[in-house]
Amino acid sequence: MFGRIFLGALSLLLCACAPSVANETSVEVTEVMAEQRAFAEACEPWDDWDKPTSPFNVHGNTFYVGTCGISAILIVGTDNHVLIDSGTEAGAEVVLANIGELALDPGSIDLLLHSHEHFDHVGGHAIIAKATDAEVVASTQSAAVLASGLSHPEDPQYGMHDPMTSVKVGRILRNGDTVQSGSVQVKAIRTPGHSPGAFSWQWESCEDADCKSIVYADSLSPISRDDYKFSDNPEYVAEYREGLQRLREVQCDILLTPHPSASQMLKRAASGTLEGGMSCVEYADRVEERLDKRLAEEAANE
Repeated sequence: MFGRIFLGALSLLLCACAPSVANETSVEVTEVMAEQRAFAEACEPWDDWDKPTSPFNVHGNTFYVGTCGISAILIVGTDNHVLIDSGTEAGAEVVLANIGELALDPGSIDLLLHSHEHFDHVGGHAIIAKATDAEVVASTQSAAVLASGLSHPEDPQYGMHDPMTSVKVGRILRNGDTVQSGSVQVKAIRTPGHSPGAFSWQWESCEDADCKSIVYADSLSPISRDDYKFSDNPEYVAEYREGLQRLREVQCDILLTPHPSASQMLKRAASGTLEGGMSCVEYADRVEERLDKRLAEEAANE
């Protein structure tokens, strides 16, 4: 599949010179649309976290390699590649299989990033790190969780999750930092709220002259254990809102999320393209509405 995508990208460079190549390009685009539709057909809204699905091209050098219920995003460079999220331990095996299906060597993955530090998204980090020897990159708060396997005490969901297999963190990032692996450059956007160490990510993906800004926006939903109150943590809520505003301000042509259904990825994929549909602004606005509703409920129950 990856060889086909690569040849399709090459044909884009030549299409202005040869009508036959232009026709080949149309075939490539049609096949990518078919792959995205196949993802929508194979998976259901809020599907099982470990349910396998085939990898597919999102745009340019960006590929979905996760499961039906949990995203994992592979950004392919000229030599080395970047992977965002690993899924659960079982999900990580699906991710590795999907990378293999793209005819890529897992050892060429140079950097392993995260959305937020919960087991359904990073529980498989140790498996991926061992299989790829990738450097694990994390936020300050997430680094402590990944290194210990234990939830952060300031996490609204603290105490709800079982311990994870610990993994060595090689680099710590802060808001606005960028990481680069060869031709791939990804920017970190600090978006705490769903967890203290959550990051969203932004990068540019190009197909010839068609360049899109892709954003992998964190889950951000205000979910917590029963005895946690966001209203008791005003500084945390302020950071939560700041992260949502950062997300609104970033250029966002294609929105992806750790849970595909959170941003209607299945619905958009069914149309044959993930471009358009829900925007980062709309996504952030919906999250803030849920946060405001949660705060109102807490106030009403005092």
